[in-house]
Amino acid sequence: MNDFRSSSSSSSSSYDSAVGPPQANAMGSQSSSQGISQIVSRCWRDVFWLVIFIAHLVVVGFALGVFGLNRFKQLDRLNIDKYTMGFLENKDGLTEDYWPLYAVAGGVGAVLGWTWLFLLGSRATQMMKFSVHILTTYLAVISVLCFWIEQFFWGVAFAIGAALQFLYVISVIDRLPFTMLVLQRAVQMVWDLPEITRVASLFMLVMLLWLALWSFGAAGVVALGIGDSGLWWLLVVLSVSLFWTGAVLCNIVHVVVSGMVFLVLIHGGREASSMPPKLVMSSLQHAVTTSFGSICYGSLFTAAIRTLRWEIRGLRSKIGNNECLLCCVDFLFHLVEFLVRWFNKYAYVQIGVYGKSFNHSAKDAWELFQSTGVEALIAYDCSGAVLFMGTVLGGLISGTCAAIWTRIKHPERVVMVGSTAMLMGMILVGLAMVVVESAVTSIYICYAEDPSLISRWDAAFFAQISEKLHQRLQHRSARARQVLENRIDQIQEEAGLA
Repeated sequence: MNDFRSSSSSSSSSYDSAVGPPQANAMGSQSSSQGISQIVSRCWRDVFWLVIFIAHLVVVGFALGVFGLNRFKQLDRLNIDKYTMGFLENKDGLTEDYWPLYAVAGGVGAVLGWTWLFLLGSRATQMMKFSVHILTTYLAVISVLCFWIEQFFWGVAFAIGAALQFLYVISVIDRLPFTMLVLQRAVQMVWDLPEITRVASLFMLVMLLWLALWSFGAAGVVALGIGDSGLWWLLVVLSVSLFWTGAVLCNIVHVVVSGMVFLVLIHGGREASSMPPKLVMSSLQHAVTTSFGSICYGSLFTAAIRTLRWEIRGLRSKIGNNECLLCCVDFLFHLVEFLVRWFNKYAYVQIGVYGKSFNHSAKDAWELFQSTGVEALIAYDCSGAVLFMGTVLGGLISGTCAAIWTRIKHPERVVMVGSTAMLMGMILVGLAMVVVESAVTSIYICYAEDPSLISRWDAAFFAQISEKLHQRLQHRSARARQVLENRIDQIQEEAGLA
C-alpha cells in the first residue's frame, strides 16, 4: 500500500514519471493534481504468462491454418482424414461452406460494437437500459426456437439462462438507479477523451483480423464431419483459446483507458499543463510490453470469478431465512470473495498506472477499498453486470444471424455454428463496452485514493456517491448488529436448554 500513499511535489513531462501514486490527503486541503513524485521503474511483469500466451497463439494459429486449408476448395488437401478413417465417420464438406456463416457473425458483431462507440455520447444510457430489459426476453425466445428445431439441451440451457437473468434483475432492481448514475458519469468521462474510442476501434480491427483466421480454422473443423463428439471437442478447445485471446485484447484496452482516466482525474483535466505528452501511445506501449504478461495472466480468471460473484450476491440477497441454504451460499460467497482479492478488474488500473504485477495490483486495490469502506459501494454498484448484459445481447444477436443462415444452408450444423458465432459477437461488442467499464473502475480507484479528485471533477456526482456510501456503511453496520444479536440470542437459548 506504500505505492498509494506517497506524497509528491512536482510533475514530470514524461509518462513514466507520471505513473507514481497521487498525494492522498484525508482532509482534502491539497490536491493530488499537484504532481506525482515517485518515478516507477517499469520492468517486465508475469513473464511466464506472456510466454504461455504467445506460445498458445502460435500453436493455435498453426492448427487453425491446417484445419482451414485441409478442406479449402478440395477435400482432404493435407491428408488429415487418413488419421481418422476407420474409427470416425468422415463426410464431405468444404471450409468455404461454413466460412461465410462466420463472416456474418463477425460483421454483425463489428457493426454492433462500432455502433455502440458511435452512439456512446448520445444514446449510451438508453442502450444500456434496453440491454437490461430485453435480454431476458431474447434468451426466452431463443430457448423456444431451440425447442422448435428439436435441440432440447440448448433449449433447456437458454431457458435456465433466461430464468437466472430474470432473477438477477429482480434481485438488483433497487440498485439500477445508482448504477445508471455511475455509468452516465463514466460515459461523460470517456466522451471527453476521443482518443479512447479510437483505441477501442483499433483493437476491434485487430480482433477482426484474428477472427478471420479463427473462423477459417473453425469452418474447416466443422467441415471435417468426423462425428459430432469429435467436432464439439475441437470447437470447445478453439473457443477457450478465442475467449482468452479476446479477454486479453479487452484488458489491453482496459489498461490503456483506465490509466488515461486515472491520470486525467489526478491532473485536473485533459488540457492541464502537468499532463504527460503522448499519453495514449505511452500507455499503449506499456500495455503491450512490460505489462502484457500481467494482462495475459489476469485475463484467464477475472471474468469468470466476477460473473460468479454477481450471481452469488444476487442469490444471497434473496434467500431469506432458509439457514441451510444461506450457510451453503455463504460458504461460496466467502470463497469467491477470497478469489476476488487476488483477481479483480481494478487491478488493471494499477497495472496501467504503476506497472505492478497482476496479483500485487489486485491485492493493493482491494485493500484500499476495504480500508476506506468503498468496497461497500462497489458491491452495491451493478455497472459491470449491466455492461456484460449488453455484451451478451450483442453476442446473441450475432449468433442468431449466423444460425438463421446456417439453418437455411446446413440445418444439421445450426447449434454448432450459432454457439461459436455468438462467442465471436460477444468479444467484438465487449471490446466496445470495456471503455465505459474502465472509466468506472478508475473513478472508484480515485474516489478511494483521494475523494477530492472526484469532487473537483464533478461536485454533484461526488455528493451523490458520498451519500450512497454513507447509506451502505450504515446498512452493513445494522446487518452486523442484527447478526450479532441473533447469535447472542441463540447462545443464550442453548445455555438455557442445557
